[in-house]
Amino acid sequence: MPYTIGLDYGTNSVRCLIVDVTNGDELGTAVYEYETGEAGIILDPADHNLARQNPADYLKGVEVAVKAAITEAKDAVKGFESNQIIGIGIDTTGSTPIPVDKNGTPLNMLDEFKDNPNAHAWLWKDHTGHAEAAEITVLAEKEHPEYLAKCGGTYSSEWFFSKILHCLRTDPKVFDAAYTWAEHADWLPAVLTGTQTPDRLKRCRCAAGHKAMFNDDWGGYPEEKFLSKLDPKLGKLRKTLSDRTYAVDQTAGQLTDKWAAKLDLPSSIPVAMGAFDAHLGAVGSGIAPGTLVKIIGTSTCDMLVWHGLPAREITAKMAVPHLADIPGICGIVDGSILPDYFGLEAGQSAVGDIFNWFVNYIQPGGPEAGSHEALTKKAAKLRPGQSGLLALDWNNGNRTVLVDQRLTGLLLGQTLHTRPEEIYRALIEATAFGALTIINRFEEYGVKVSQVINCGGIAEKNPLLMQIYADATGREMKISRSAQSCALGACIAGSVVAGKASGGHDSFADAQAAMCGIKDVTYKPIAENAEVYQQLYALYKQLHDAFGIQDFSGKLANVMKELLNIKDKSA
Repeated sequence: MPYTIGLDYGTNSVRCLIVDVTNGDELGTAVYEYETGEAGIILDPADHNLARQNPADYLKGVEVAVKAAITEAKDAVKGFESNQIIGIGIDTTGSTPIPVDKNGTPLNMLDEFKDNPNAHAWLWKDHTGHAEAAEITVLAEKEHPEYLAKCGGTYSSEWFFSKILHCLRTDPKVFDAAYTWAEHADWLPAVLTGTQTPDRLKRCRCAAGHKAMFNDDWGGYPEEKFLSKLDPKLGKLRKTLSDRTYAVDQTAGQLTDKWAAKLDLPSSIPVAMGAFDAHLGAVGSGIAPGTLVKIIGTSTCDMLVWHGLPAREITAKMAVPHLADIPGICGIVDGSILPDYFGLEAGQSAVGDIFNWFVNYIQPGGPEAGSHEALTKKAAKLRPGQSGLLALDWNNGNRTVLVDQRLTGLLLGQTLHTRPEEIYRALIEATAFGALTIINRFEEYGVKVSQVINCGGIAEKNPLLMQIYADATGREMKISRSAQSCALGACIAGSVVAGKASGGHDSFADAQAAMCGIKDVTYKPIAENAEVYQQLYALYKQLHDAFGIQDFSGKLANVMKELLNIKDKSA
């Protein structure tokens, strides 16, 4: 039987999954927790915006996780051998760029920079470049508004160029030592295929298009002249960035003999181009036109695809619906999720991280009474509106639709009787309202959402959150069949690059039909709850606009009183 490997590089760990490509059965899985820093993240107590990772953890993770998953598969399936694996797919967080030298070696692996966080990978949640992101936005608005039009109208501190420019400004020694910068999603597949030198490195479509303003319509990445106005050195860096990108149905190369021996895999099997975890999580959840896939974890990513061709290929005779530029989303990129479709990305900068903050930092009631499980159990007994609380889900900034990482969280309506479980539920409700805001923005610009499929550990394990999401959005919440949808999406990519002749699939549609599915359990809106959440969402939107929009001219004097009215009615 043909099998593929999916490597899913998350925020705290890498997961390896081995899947039967004929039916999506999962034979073996293993997780390697990154060893460097706090839960795999290099932090700075003096700067909450800093978040870096050690690329050495990525490499060790390949060996540990792949070998362990192969061992598990051999124990689970009689006759399984690793030489039956026909392809490899890889997803990573992003934008997570790495400064590398002329050999494609991360600078932190050199003795000179081993202890310098700036020479490590700049994790997606690093916001140190917020001032540079604002600077990029201002210049692009003035000289190249088309750059911003395809990425929501505002450049983010989570993205490629803002991080690189911040490094240039604050640590020129590291910047000068880097020959170029490579996204983690590009670097890891290149290492496995021996193509990591900058002259051979292939750059993936989703990273370049959604995070680095790449578009074929203007010749690829932003022009050198534009980048030079931000800093001449940034303009010179443009020469190291290719004018071509590759979608996930194409190969980064073939597994080298060296890595094949390390991993006990056949040499020369194809390795798919990398992609971001959310993009392949959407693939593994069965994304198709009209299907919104929510990848719920430490943050969320909301993914959609749209029928059609790149604008340059559309003629007046074609019956292709118009796709408008959508303010506040993280990009509209042809081929970034599925070939021959536009990929649309949005999301929330913190979801699970907000719940973890409350449990791990605030620690209400101590370790046992204040655990996720205990708080969830108590919060489930509360009715919508009963707490009188309302929160904003901006503890790590706002990714969509405001695109402002300088925004922070808010909890409103506390009294001397407010309980920890009430706050916990209000935090869940805030993330649900943030999710609804994103859905509304898509539909406001003509992208209809006909169904919602969720994936990720929180969607799998927290029925309360899923029911609140259903009630708050007024939509049924479905769950991807696989508990490891991102890794499954990577397996699907591995199957497609292997091709039908090798036992894989010729298209993503065929692979998804064979390998994806939905769980039987779904969450439908409860009418009486949905009615209350409509009232609460109206108040949430007032806070959202008041604190998030510069020229807000409304008033907030009604919010506290209306929260109390809703609370009284729920008694």
